[in-house]
Order: sequence, then structure tokens, then C-alpha cells
Amino acid sequence: MNPKTISQMTPALVALISMLVIMPFQIVALTSVALPGCPEICGDIQIPYPFGIGPGCSLPGFELSCNTTNNGAPAPFLLNGIPVLDIDLTWRTVRVKKSIISSCYNKENTSGMISNSTDDSWNLSGTPFWINNWQNVFIVIGCDVIASITFGINETNTRLGGCITMGCYSADIINYNGACSGPGCCQTYAPQAINYYQVSLQHWNSNSSKQYNSSQFCGNAVLVENGWFDISNHITAVNLYKQQMPVVLDWSIGNEACETAKANRSSYACISDHSFCYDSTNSPGYWCHCSPGYEGNPYLEGGCQGYPCPAFSRPKQNRPGECQLYVSNVIGLIIGLGLGTGFSTFLLCFSIRKRIKLFEKRKNEKLKKKFFNQNRGFLLQQQIASDDDATQRMRIFSLDELEKATNRFDQALILGQGGHGEVYKGILMDQRIVAIKRSKIVDQAEIEQFINEVVILSQINHRNVVKLYGCCLETEVPLLVYEFIPNGTLSNHLHAEHGPLTWDHRLRIALETARAIAYLHSSASISVLHRDIKSTNILLDDYFTAKVSDFGASRSVQIDQTGITTVIQGTFGYLDPEYFYTHRLTPKSDVYSFGVILAEMLTGEKPNSSTMFEVGGLVTYFTSGMRENRLEEILDPQIAVNEVHRTELEVFANLAQMCLRRNGEERPTMKELEIHLEVLWRFNRQHEHPRASQTLEERQLLPHESIAGNDTTRQYSFEQELLSSFKLPR
Repeated sequence: MNPKTISQMTPALVALISMLVIMPFQIVALTSVALPGCPEICGDIQIPYPFGIGPGCSLPGFELSCNTTNNGAPAPFLLNGIPVLDIDLTWRTVRVKKSIISSCYNKENTSGMISNSTDDSWNLSGTPFWINNWQNVFIVIGCDVIASITFGINETNTRLGGCITMGCYSADIINYNGACSGPGCCQTYAPQAINYYQVSLQHWNSNSSKQYNSSQFCGNAVLVENGWFDISNHITAVNLYKQQMPVVLDWSIGNEACETAKANRSSYACISDHSFCYDSTNSPGYWCHCSPGYEGNPYLEGGCQGYPCPAFSRPKQNRPGECQLYVSNVIGLIIGLGLGTGFSTFLLCFSIRKRIKLFEKRKNEKLKKKFFNQNRGFLLQQQIASDDDATQRMRIFSLDELEKATNRFDQALILGQGGHGEVYKGILMDQRIVAIKRSKIVDQAEIEQFINEVVILSQINHRNVVKLYGCCLETEVPLLVYEFIPNGTLSNHLHAEHGPLTWDHRLRIALETARAIAYLHSSASISVLHRDIKSTNILLDDYFTAKVSDFGASRSVQIDQTGITTVIQGTFGYLDPEYFYTHRLTPKSDVYSFGVILAEMLTGEKPNSSTMFEVGGLVTYFTSGMRENRLEEILDPQIAVNEVHRTELEVFANLAQMCLRRNGEERPTMKELEIHLEVLWRFNRQHEHPRASQTLEERQLLPHESIAGNDTTRQYSFEQELLSSFKLPR
């Protein structure tokens, strides 16, 4: 090629390169969502692997069929003909249609209180699917209908729920105005981790003065996606018969935990580069996810691809989502064209570099703004700013500060991890040692819990409540910064992971936990109901001082408010049965959970262990042992029992039994429990060290004010009941 031709080409090449700079292109090739040769779409619904249509196109249990519907359009179906509405790899859900359970009868033909009964069940046992407990709700529609619902796992380990409709004046049409409230409608929620339910519908006739507009009555029950009433605010109870409604199912891979599955590479499902697994939170098995900076299908080879970069740039090694300039080919081309284009090349390279930096700066600013809004940053700032004490106690950290504190989240600094994420040990610039909580999963419910936890902890300052130093909102998933508690959880120590606990330690930990919860209920600036009191949420420092933690499920109420009606949340085994059946959360709900911990400390048994399941649960095991005077038989063998301890153990066990009363009104308050555990601790100190003067540790533990000073009559009678157990014959 002669010089004249080259000189004629140069302006065109420069113009072309400039256009490429002005119009960035994506470096990520479009990848298939299904296995090669398998259908990717059925109708207008995308079918991503591990789902698939046809032999060899899916993982076991995820097979779909693509059939023609009544309107002539193709649609996917799951299992035994369940219509599929949507499949979401990111949130690990599949939306399907489920038929309404209906029962209709004529009023004139009904005699007595109860009419014909209709039963229906849904059993997902043996499939990878589980019922999502927070995106669905059970709704019962119709006049005078009783719905009994049995929830369970594989038709076993069942729990009973349900609701009753009453008080409507029209059996045909009920206008709900966008919510299931008022006559003719009631609702309840499914517990976590179930794959089976059975519903029984019955009609009842109140024989009251109601005059119904129709002789035909229909009762309907349906498990339906939350928000269905928002678009269905005028419902005819009769014409719901045999209709289908949307339901959200969770799914997971296999029955093994993530770490176990990774050991078997032949069956491990997260096969894409730049992917990882984490344990399912609602069922056995695990999920796959693309690493930060990558997106796509982690279940396919090469399914996770890096985010796009502009022209003449490429992803940085080990820095996913960031781009670097790549102009070696361009420079070689320019040199070949001659020195005459040198100045143009310089300007072009300068322009490319400046554009990439501007691109990265704008991208980071947009991401930070997006994450800040997504994490309710403005709301959080307002909540903290409204409280001067909270402003002094906590602050909002930058991501740079926390990356320096953890050496860019070094894996060697992980204190603990689970399905939801990791907790890292870090050292701040002021040399404070902290624990940094970082979640793996972006979940709207978890973001709400994060905000809730920050707001509540920012208003609490107590020796036995874990301190929140601050948070970071500059990441996709918010980060929380706590004081570092080095000695694990109460559960770790009770169940032999960190060695046995002495009786003195158990008694003191119970007292300090009671102090913290009593403070939350009645002494803090707001009244806080913890809602998830359990042994894994009680942390211990090097001196075995108890620290109550994890306020993600907590609710704040007015000091003079006796309780609130709310969605059930907590941990089975510790959950108050009265709260479970009524949805009424009160301070006595925390008292019940605290009673379970006392029983756990006495027996050394886990509330949710298979051993306890065989005998009806820890509460049944403990209360039956107390009724039959078998306390020493059910005691943890690690507790050394002498005559002094035997007296203390009997009183301690009586306290636990009072906390576990079925009727919440009959349970003591946390303040009463704190007072009587103080009495018991003083008794322990006097008999363990009768001649010793009070130590500094004891002076810190015991309040200086008189126990009996301003107590109520209820507290006095409770103390008499407690102290009388010191005199029980042996």
C-alpha cells in the first residue's frame, strides 16, 4: 500500500475510531439461558436452566411441559399440570397458579350449626419446591366459614392454623376495598419452611337476626400471592368457585448444604466460572449466584458474564465491574499509518482515557446513589438525626473505611457465616475492634429488617445489649458495624462447641439477659419487643457477660401500649404459641421465649433438635418433667449439683415454668423476672462465698437500690411464690 493511499485512509480511520469512542459497545456476548438445543421460551415465558422442557433439558424435579391452552396459546406447566406464570433465577422463585378451594350450599337445606365440609391439600414433598411464607397469604372468603389449615413438612411435623369469617349481610357480593378486612374475609400466614398443607372448609349458621340476600352460600379458601387484593377490590364470593390464583414457590437445588455439595463436583450445580453457592434459607439444599461484578445464569457453563465496558477498554483482573484502558492494537495501527497521525493519536488516547474515567466516575456515583436510596438512606438519616443521643453513639461509615478495617474483606477475618452472609472482624482507624455484618442476598424484606435494626439499636444504650457503632449504605447490601463480642453465643457454650458452662455462669447469664430484655420493655426511650429471643442471639464476652443481639425482627411500641397485631416472625421452638395463633405480639411473647432459654440452660437440650422433636419439643419435655418431680433426671449432666445448687435449681426451674404458661396474662413480666433472678443471684453469692466481701464484679452486677422499694403488689405476691420454693421438702 503506497503512502498516498495510507494518507487518504487516515482521516476515515480516525473518524471511525472516534465514533467507536463516542458509542461504547458491550463486551458481553449474549448467552443462552437454557442448555444447548433446548427451548428457551414457551409462549411469552422464558425457561432458564435448571428448569427445562424436554428430556435432558433440566435438573431432576425442574421438568416443565409446554402445552397448548384453551385459548390456543402455548404455556409452561410444572409437575402434574400446574400452570407457570414466571420463573426468577435471582430471587429463586417460581410463580404458579393454584385453584381456589370452594364449598357452596343452600341455606334452606342446612340444619344445625355445621354444614357440609370440603377438604383439599397441596403436597410438594419429593420436589425441590417449598411454599414461600412471606410472599403468600392464606385468605378465606365468604359468610360464616370456618377454615382449619394444617401446615407441615412432608405431611409430618404439622402445625395447625386457620381463621373464621362472620358478620356479613350479603352471601353473594363482598366489597373489600383493596384489603381483606371486615365482614366476610379473614387471613392468616403460613409458617416458614413448609411443603405441605391441608385445608378443611365448613359452614356454620349463627341463627342470628341476619337476613342474607341470597339462599346460596359459598366459602372459599386460597393460598395467594401478597397484593392480590390490591387489584381485586370487588369480589363476588360465588363466582370465585374453581378459579385459579397466583402463588409464589421457593426452590432450591438438592437436599445437601452448600459446603457438602461442593465436595461432589459431578453433581454440584454452580458450574459457571465466577459463581458461588449459599444455603437455602427456607428449605434443605442450596442456591447458586453470580459473583459480584457478574450477571447471568450460574447453573450454565460460562453463564456468569462480567458487566459491560465501553469501547477500547476491558474488565480489570480480580476487580469485577471495573474497566481499564486497552489501546495496544490502536497504538500499533496508528504507528503503522505514520508519524503524521501522531498528534491525532495522542488526542484520541487522551480522549479515550478521560472518557473511561468519566464513565467509571459516573457509574460509581450512580451506584452509590442507587444503593443509598435502595437502602432507605434518607429515612435512616432522618431517624438518626431526630435523636441527639443516637447521633453521638453511631455514624454512617464509608465503604473505604470498612475495606481498610477488614483488609478488603479478607476471608481470613471471617468470624462466622451462614446462608444470609458473613460477619468479619475489623479494626477501625481509632483502633476499636468491631464486627462487620455483610449479607450475601439482596432481599427487600432483609433491607426492611436492616433499617429496623439500625433505628432500634441507635436508641438503646445498655450494658447487656450489643452496641451498634454505625452502618454503611454505599453497597448493594447494607453493612452493619457492631462492637466485637469475642466469646461466641450462649448456644455454642450450652451445646459443647466451646466447652461446658458452670451453674454460676448460667445463673449470671440468665440474670443479665433478663436485665436487657426488661430494659427494652420498660426502661428504654421506646418500648421494644425483641420477637426473636433465643440462645444464638445471646453473645458472651471474655468474662461471660451476656449481650442481647439481632434486632432485625424487633418492633417498637409506645410505652403505654400493651401489644400490637402483626405478621408472625421468630424461631420455632422459641415462639410464643399465643402469639402464633392470635398474631398478637406482647411483652409476654418475649417472656415465653426467655422461659425456653431457661429450660434450655437447665436441660442442655436444643429446642429444635431431633431428640426433642420425638418427645413433643423442649417445652413439653421440661414441663412434664417438672409436673412429675423429675427435675434432677432432666438436668444437664454438666451441671454439678450440691445442696446449695439443688435449692437454686428448683427456684430457677419454677421461674422457667411460670414463663412457659400457655396464658400470657399468667406469665410474669420481665421486670419481675429480673428482680427474682437478682434475689437468686444474691442467694448464690452468699452461700458460695459466705465470708468473702463483695467483689468488684458483684458490685457491677447487682443494683444498689432496694429490690422491694417500689414494687407493685403483683411483684410482691410473685416474690412470695418464688421464695416459698426455698422451703420445699426434699
